[in-house]
Amino acid sequence: MSELRLETQTPALRRSAGSERLFLAAAGALALLVALPVLSLVAIALTGTADNWSHLARTVLPRATVTTLALMAGVGLVTALVGTFTAWLVTSFRFPGRGVFAWALVLPLAVPTYIAAYCFNELLHYVGPVQSGLRAAFGWTGRTDYWFPDIRSPGGAVLVLSSVLYPYVFLTVRLVLLMQGRKAADVARTLGAGPWRVLFTVLLPMARPAVAVGVALVLMETVNDIGAVEFLGVQTLTFAVYSTWLNRGDLAGATQIALLMLGVILALLWAERFARRHQRFSAARGDAVRAGAEPLQGLRGWGAALACLLPIAAGFGVPFVVLVGHAWRRPGDFADPRLWRALENTVAVAASTAVLTVAIGFLVAYGIRLTNARPLRVLSRLAAFGYAVPGTILAMGILVPFAAFDNALDARMRDWFGLSTGLLLSGSGFAIVFACTARFMAMGHGSLDNGFAKLSPHLDMASRALGRGPGGTLRRVLLPLMRPALLTAGLLVFVEAAKELSATILLRPFDFDTLATFVYAQASRAAFEDGAVAALLIVATGILPVIVLTRSLAGEDVGRAP
Repeated sequence: MSELRLETQTPALRRSAGSERLFLAAAGALALLVALPVLSLVAIALTGTADNWSHLARTVLPRATVTTLALMAGVGLVTALVGTFTAWLVTSFRFPGRGVFAWALVLPLAVPTYIAAYCFNELLHYVGPVQSGLRAAFGWTGRTDYWFPDIRSPGGAVLVLSSVLYPYVFLTVRLVLLMQGRKAADVARTLGAGPWRVLFTVLLPMARPAVAVGVALVLMETVNDIGAVEFLGVQTLTFAVYSTWLNRGDLAGATQIALLMLGVILALLWAERFARRHQRFSAARGDAVRAGAEPLQGLRGWGAALACLLPIAAGFGVPFVVLVGHAWRRPGDFADPRLWRALENTVAVAASTAVLTVAIGFLVAYGIRLTNARPLRVLSRLAAFGYAVPGTILAMGILVPFAAFDNALDARMRDWFGLSTGLLLSGSGFAIVFACTARFMAMGHGSLDNGFAKLSPHLDMASRALGRGPGGTLRRVLLPLMRPALLTAGLLVFVEAAKELSATILLRPFDFDTLATFVYAQASRAAFEDGAVAALLIVATGILPVIVLTRSLAGEDVGRAP
């Protein structure tokens, strides 16, 4: 009887094994495709000569490296402090406006760094409203009468970048505190610990991995930024990459610098993981979210509200007020047909990128869950490296193989059929979508991988025991449970793709503008106010997804907690 049962199960087991191999092959092929730009960059970098590298090491790298490390240290420290502190306040306490701050603290995520730099400069430069108001109030007549910090400086770059990048830390830390922090804090309080002692001895060690993840995203955004640092006159390694390529015509040298930047970030991530290699953190949610928050009365409550308001005012309020002011004085710009074509292109590129990134990331994450194959894990990590490479250099890693494919296909079609196919890949919008997919795969795959990690493997086992194969288990069991993670990944990628500038400039087809390139074109001719409406539309495009993202990450409206 047991032999008969075994024989009847064998075809199903064989079909299941075949499905697993199919998932593994498809996921591996897609991960390799997304990793193609990074592999292409490595190949380009290997074509450089030792003489070029020694010249860069003597003349370019020392100053740019010091500036970049100082900028990374400043932005990393400020975003870690602001993001962690505000996440602790809105999660652990009740105070005036807490329900609004819980989602409003993420609004700066909708503001691109280059737009923030333009707006801060408009507000704080010599003829801006702040300095003009100070001169009028105190009777000063010139710079010799007073001192005012220069926004176009490394310190100004730290201020601008930190004001719009701290939400990365806020989101990751808040999620951990919502899942685990209240229960651990309640236990510590019953043992007599005060709020500050609970923060430093319980919550911060618990949130350390989340802080590391958020700061890692901030640092990658910092080293990749070119629009803000170029405008503010800060010569980072990214600026050296562009200068080496565009001014010296040395693409191999530029690629080598970009890979050096990637190595620095990977070394920092490895050092942080190595430092906590013996620590273990539970992911159980329990009923921590439903626990009550401690009320803050009087000045303490208003102080907490002020602490949450200041980052929002800097990262979202300043750009929004400046952009609305310019747009109000130019109502005719809303009727510009180029503006609305750019908006359509932006939404199309961002939506296509979100769908493609989530689809590939989901398949790769499920392939890893299904087979736990080491080659697939390696490929998925390699595919995520695109986030740490400057957008223009990543675009070159796409343009070279795409152009080679287009030229080879065109030559074959001419020889065989006498037809010219033209630039099917490198001259189309698909190149932009693919670049954004490679650029933001780390976000999409990371969110989905974390989503799968929260689902017990017993769900798969139970479904398989009831006769469903990998595909049926995915459709009927896992996919419904993964909807929040899918929404989170899609919204993150959509917001970032809508802001993408550097890769889009290089890869866009003729007469194809997004809102980002529209703004950059106006700012490059010293007429940023002419692109204010487009910049405002970029911010508006990202606001709704950011709010929905905040709700989905929180899992509930914490502002209504008792």
